[in-house]
Amino acid sequence: MKDTGGTLLILALHFSLLSFLAIGGAISALPEMHRQAVDVYQWMTSTQFAQLVAIAQAAPGPNVLIVTLIGQQVAGIPGALIATICMCGPACAVAFYVVRGFHHFRESKWAIAVQAGLVPVSVGLVGATAFIVARSADQGWGTLAVTAVTFALAHWTRISPLWALAGASALGLAGVL
Repeated sequence: MKDTGGTLLILALHFSLLSFLAIGGAISALPEMHRQAVDVYQWMTSTQFAQLVAIAQAAPGPNVLIVTLIGQQVAGIPGALIATICMCGPACAVAFYVVRGFHHFRESKWAIAVQAGLVPVSVGLVGATAFIVARSADQGWGTLAVTAVTFALAHWTRISPLWALAGASALGLAGVL
């Protein structure tokens, strides 16, 4: 679906709004990106979405790359540019002015309370993101097992999740997954 006008406008509106909800970074808005791209507009399948997330996470650079990839999938290069600019621009401009004002009140009780309140919000949004991506990627018992093992390694050991990625890649190349 690569039309110009209407789709670009939809991308611009959605990512402009999402930029204000991305507490903790663009990755925290991933569940809503998934809902819009897969469920509402049906621009891609859940599996395609999970593949874009994997590419964005594997590539060096900021997590906001997922926005660029979604925009590109939906409307080519113009979509990539619009989605990225609209995800980064509005919230950055507002954040700049809020931080300047917030700096003056950083020791006040309300400022400390706001900061403390945003931590669980960020953790919850990132947790929802992990759930959406895992649900989209787990297409069978094998991939579900890889997700479970990766979670266990990351949560209960100091072993890098990259080892689980390497193991899953080897299983995929061997045709097991």
